[in-house]
Amino acid sequence: MIKKNRLKINNERIEVSDTPSESKIKTTREIKGVIVPFGNEMVLSANTEVVITQALGGSYTIIANGEMIRVTKEYADALGQEVLVAENTSESQTLEERIWNELKTCYDPEIPVNIVDLGLIYGVELNAVEDGHDVKIKMTLTAPGCGMGPIIAAEAEHKVRALVGTKQVVIEFVFDPPWDRSRMSDQARLELGMM
Repeated sequence: MIKKNRLKINNERIEVSDTPSESKIKTTREIKGVIVPFGNEMVLSANTEVVITQALGGSYTIIANGEMIRVTKEYADALGQEVLVAENTSESQTLEERIWNELKTCYDPEIPVNIVDLGLIYGVELNAVEDGHDVKIKMTLTAPGCGMGPIIAAEAEHKVRALVGTKQVVIEFVFDPPWDRSRMSDQARLELGMM
């Protein structure tokens, strides 16, 4: 069965490309997650019926008890999923290229598009320090009040901090200029059926 996901970005209705409707599965142990889009923590007990709606970038978006919940890879086994080990990035890439590639592994839990192609990353600045670089990432949100903003930013910070050569990583939220659909890459527009 195929279903069409519908969501709103800045009060504009967008239809996400068709995705297969997953079967209900039962969690095999307790799961901690974050309610989308509010950002509140939620705990699901073992044997809770869930539907996985998105599995991208090492996190999962599930539906359980009428809530959309973002779950990290630490709970993949409880969802009957296997955690895939990411391939090492090429040593021939610059640190900035590796940072951009890592940011492309961070996804909005409601939209199957990474935060770079979605146009949420306004810039990456590197500052040389002893034994590496401090990194400052300018990031915005599709809506300033999005409760998932801090969660997405924390994921981006964690992934970039894990790269060899980074020291301090700071995510700065910026809302000027405000995000709009023109900031999305062609690939994102194609994925969302906007081309």
